[in-house]
Amino acid sequence: MIGGGPGGLYFAYLWKKRHPEDQVDLFEQNPADATWGFGVVFSDQALEFLRADDPETVDAIAPHMESWENITLNHSGDSVAIDGVGFSSIGRLELLQFLQQRALDAGVTPRFDTQIQAIDQLSGYDLIVAADGLNSLVRRAYEGDFGTSLSYSSNKFVWYGTSKRFDTLSQTFVKTDRGAFNAHHYRYSPNMSTFLVECDHATWQAYGFAYKDVEQSKGVCEEVFADTLGGHCLVSNKSVWRNFPWVWNEHWSFKNMVLIGDALHSAHFSIGSGTRLAIEDAIALVKALESDAHLSTALHRYQAARKPVVQKLVNAARTSAFWYEHFAQHMQLGLMDFAYSYITRSGRIDDSRLRAMSPAFMARYEAEKSAGDAADEATA
Repeated sequence: MIGGGPGGLYFAYLWKKRHPEDQVDLFEQNPADATWGFGVVFSDQALEFLRADDPETVDAIAPHMESWENITLNHSGDSVAIDGVGFSSIGRLELLQFLQQRALDAGVTPRFDTQIQAIDQLSGYDLIVAADGLNSLVRRAYEGDFGTSLSYSSNKFVWYGTSKRFDTLSQTFVKTDRGAFNAHHYRYSPNMSTFLVECDHATWQAYGFAYKDVEQSKGVCEEVFADTLGGHCLVSNKSVWRNFPWVWNEHWSFKNMVLIGDALHSAHFSIGSGTRLAIEDAIALVKALESDAHLSTALHRYQAARKPVVQKLVNAARTSAFWYEHFAQHMQLGLMDFAYSYITRSGRIDDSRLRAMSPAFMARYEAEKSAGDAADEATA
């Protein structure tokens, strides 16, 4: 295993647990207690998928997770709850430490603070699983063979934490005299929340963020979202402005090397599926390897079974990201029309599904829409 993130740790644990006679070495360039980012969020649906394959792990982490049933949208001083959209979250470091212990207990040999400089260092292994993230060494070394493509979203984002506790996964949209901002925020522990700030490139330029250091950028974001933060500060952890990278590989394996997680594909943070996809990749890879004794055939089976599922979710993520690239325009809508545009942005939810999933929201939306239509007819 190259990479000690959730996907790498989970595959190492799962394989070693099921095949204790095998030697499983995991190489991670960072210390065991280091991580980038703050919280990790799972939809209820994602947890149920994981529970179907590994109920023991879900039952073990569930007591340590924060959970809620609604999404809250804050727009122009007003708020609306979208009910029936359940999520759970946990601190990224806490999740990593849990999976590290799981892997250790299964007999995996972890090698933290160990950076692989070249693939030649791994000669002699039957299988090399690259879970080494967006900048994967394995993928970059064989981009042509993997059929790699890389592009970037136009929006800028920066990832913070805060000690402000939020009741639900929330989106706050703020208009300023120099542009519009959006914050994705949710609690991941009783006293900490993730707080991701996003804006379009024009707004980013207007504020001169290219010439501001980490503390100066943080100060601007604290000022823009002062009402949302309610006196709490933002916390930085390598919090620099970035463009979201879209990674895709047409071929998921080459020789005895296979990609999983962000090394293989990226899904926009607006649908909160990066960790879920990595873990599900690990599960699918284990199943494929166990289904065929011939490595090459098993790796092709992994791609054939998993690729259509991932492609569908990545397509939805791209549609969602496109909505965010134009969120300032959507902010011209009234609150309920804006909320409807938001919740249907990925193209995966239609009115009938929304009525079943979020009956309170749809009742309010349709009532206000009917009232508006009646007022228009009366005016006409």
